Amino acid sequence: MNKKYLPTALILYLNYFIHGVGCSVLGQAVIKEALAASWGVEVMTITAISAALGLGRLIALPFAGPLSDKLGRRISTAIGSASYAIYLIGLALAFNAGTSGGYTIAYVCAILGGIANSFLDTGIYPAVAEIISAAPGVATMGIKFFIAISQMLLPFVLGVTVSTTAAGLTSYNMLFYGCGIIYIVLMVLILFAPLPDADASAAGKKEGLLQSLKHTHFSIESIAMILIGFTCTGTFQLWLNCAQNFAKDVVGWADPSIMQTYYSMGTLIALIVTAILTRKIKDVRFILVYPIICLATLILVLIGKSQTLCVIGAFAIGWAGAGGLLQIATSVCNMLFPKIKGTVTALVMIASSLCNYTILTAASKMSPSGVMTMNIVLTAIGVLLGLFVNLRYTKMVELSKED
Repeated sequence: MNKKYLPTALILYLNYFIHGVGCSVLGQAVIKEALAASWGVEVMTITAISAALGLGRLIALPFAGPLSDKLGRRISTAIGSASYAIYLIGLALAFNAGTSGGYTIAYVCAILGGIANSFLDTGIYPAVAEIISAAPGVATMGIKFFIAISQMLLPFVLGVTVSTTAAGLTSYNMLFYGCGIIYIVLMVLILFAPLPDADASAAGKKEGLLQSLKHTHFSIESIAMILIGFTCTGTFQLWLNCAQNFAKDVVGWADPSIMQTYYSMGTLIALIVTAILTRKIKDVRFILVYPIICLATLILVLIGKSQTLCVIGAFAIGWAGAGGLLQIATSVCNMLFPKIKGTVTALVMIASSLCNYTILTAASKMSPSGVMTMNIVLTAIGVLLGLFVNLRYTKMVELSKED
């Protein structure tokens, strides 16, 4: 890796450090309760705001991927940082609005947050893979590593940033404002940071997006690979947004927020271990093994209904569900389609976003036990897809060479 890109890599990863707060903050039981009290809605209804993040991703991904390939990673990342700042600061403004349209404001801002996530994904995933070109799988798992660190620290940060309004409501606006301001700083920094694709463009003309798409063959196997973006997202998003409600309402755990820390610890350890294992084991093998672990864990948690199993489940899902599985799927797809990394990243993320929107919207109208059951069914489908992809992986590699 060229040393001149080291500061750039740090800037890119810091975007996802703050994203770790943005993507999980609405899944925290205390945040849900605070927002529900301000807006006068049921606690589970807040899950629909998380679903709006998926809707925003769906809106932007078809455009974000091609834009990243055509105009460069810098533009895509800057748009993402700016939009994320609007989302986070908007949540604070929505809280202040209360019952006078606060929920609606938050929903619109969440859509912008999803749009931000799309531009960050299609800008940063390819960028870090290009910076750390010798180990692109490790580079993309580094994204999840930074997300996991911030998620592990989140329960403690919530305790520092909590305040009480004049009306007696619990507020976390300090956290929303702070993260929004950091994103503005990161946006400015990326505008001046060196990037490999920008340097390559200056050195010579690249093949156009449409021309490269004409030579791209999407097989049944690669489509199954992209669909894994849907199933693996459902596994960890349903857990992240609803598991604490299951622990509180079904298990009877008064304050299950510590589950977030165990979830993040599992993710962090998995990222380190998986990064080591991928040097000896093909990335595609994890796409089968990890969903199997998640499926067994979800079944045990639903049947056992105990605090101990909830803690073990949080660690296991953090490891096998959120420990780089989506990033591995993206890395494998980038390997199969090296000329259109931004676009193929968009395809995986479109599947991920479709899941995020549809599944979380459904979850907002279900009981915590119903959500857990739905997660089991979705994860089982992911196991079947992972099995199919592993059986046909050799064929996928052959097709990529033909392209």
